[in-house]
Amino acid sequence: MTQEATTSREPQPPRLSYAGLFLRFLRFGLLAFGGPVAQIAMIKHELVERERWISPQRFNRLLAVMQVLPGPEAHELCVHLGMRAKGRLGGVLAGLGFMLPGLLLMLLLSWLYFRIDFERGWVGAALLGVQAAVLGLIVRAVPRIGSHVLTDRWLWVIAGVSGLAALLGVSFWLALPAGGIVYALVKARRPGFAVLAAALALAAALWLGLQAPPPTAPEFVARVVTEPGDVAWPWLLLAGLKAGLLTFGGAYTAIPFLREDAVRQGWTGDGQFLDGLALSGVLPAPLIIFATFVGYVAGGFPGALAITAGIFLPAFAFSLIFYDRLEAVLENARLHALLEGVAAAVVGLIAATALQLTWGLLAGNEDRLVLAAVLLAALAVIWRWKARIATPVVLIAAGCVGAALLA
Repeated sequence: MTQEATTSREPQPPRLSYAGLFLRFLRFGLLAFGGPVAQIAMIKHELVERERWISPQRFNRLLAVMQVLPGPEAHELCVHLGMRAKGRLGGVLAGLGFMLPGLLLMLLLSWLYFRIDFERGWVGAALLGVQAAVLGLIVRAVPRIGSHVLTDRWLWVIAGVSGLAALLGVSFWLALPAGGIVYALVKARRPGFAVLAAALALAAALWLGLQAPPPTAPEFVARVVTEPGDVAWPWLLLAGLKAGLLTFGGAYTAIPFLREDAVRQGWTGDGQFLDGLALSGVLPAPLIIFATFVGYVAGGFPGALAITAGIFLPAFAFSLIFYDRLEAVLENARLHALLEGVAAAVVGLIAATALQLTWGLLAGNEDRLVLAAVLLAALAVIWRWKARIATPVVLIAAGCVGAALLA
C-alpha cells in the first residue's frame, strides 16, 4: 500500500456500544461551558486531534456547513459524529447526551425560579443587575456574529435595512426571505431582478404598515408572570420549531424570534426573558437552552419540553436525514447565497432587538445610570476576556453589583 493511499484514508470512530457512545457525549454536555466556540474547540480537541474520529480537513468542511445551516453548531456536530459512529440511533444518542445536562439543569432552575421571593429587595435588585449584563452579552454578539456573516457591502446593506425594518415594526417573516432572495439575485449577477425584489418587499412592508397601527417604543416589562402559564404545548412546539429553523450563526440569533412569541403574546415579560438568558449563560449547555425556560414560564413542564423539542428538532433532522448530502450544500452556490442573505438579515434583527431591550430597560428605570454602567462593564469584559468561564463570572458579578447598589 502506498503512503499516499494510507494518508488519504479517512479516519473512523472507535468501536463503541450505544451506552458508551451516549456516555461519551454526556461528558461533553457536562463540560459544555463557554458558548459554541469553546464547545466546538472541546469536541475538536477530543474527537479530531486525540481520538481521530474524523480527519481535520473533513471536520473543517463539516463545520463550515453547520455554520451555514440553522441550529446550534456544536449540537449538530455531536449528532453528525454520533451518526458517523453508530448510525442514526447513534446520532440521536449523541445529540441527547450533549443536551441532556443543560436541559435537566434548566428545568430545575425554571422550577426554582418561581419559588424565589421577588419581594425581597436584594433578589430583584440582583436579577436587575444580571439583566443589564445579559444585554451587554447580546450587544457583544452583534459584531461577533456580523464579522463572520457580513463579508461584503451588500450583506451590510441587507443587515442595516433589516434592522431598520424591525425597529419600524416590519415582521421578520418579510425581512428574512427578502434579504435571502435579494442577495441570491445579486450573486447571480441579476441586479435588475434584485432591485425589483427589494421594491416588492418595500411595497409589501408599506402596505402591511398601512393596515396596522403605528409602531410604539417597546415597553420593558420586568416581571409579570408569577406562576407558569397554561399555553398549550402545540403552540410552544411550533414556536420552538420556528426559532430552530431560523437560528443562523449561533444561539443569539434565536433571541428575536422567541421574543416575538414570548413577550408580544404575553407569555412572559422582557425581564423574565432576560432572566432565562442569564440562567442559560451559567449552565453547561448550548445558550439556546434558554428556550426551555421560556417554555416553562409559558406552559410549565409540558411547555418547556415542547419548545425544547421544537428548537432542537432541526439540529437533529439536518444530520439524521441529510447525512450523506450535507457537504453538497457548499457546492450549491445559489443556496449558499440565499442562506447568507437570510443570515445577514438576522444580524440586523439581533441589533434591533438589542437596541429595543436596552432602551426599554434604561429608559424605564430610575437606576438607569447604574444599569448602564453594569451593561458597559459586562460588554468590556466579555469583549476582552475569552475564557470559558467568562460569561458565568460576568453574570454572577453583575448580580452581586445589582444586589449591593440597587436594593
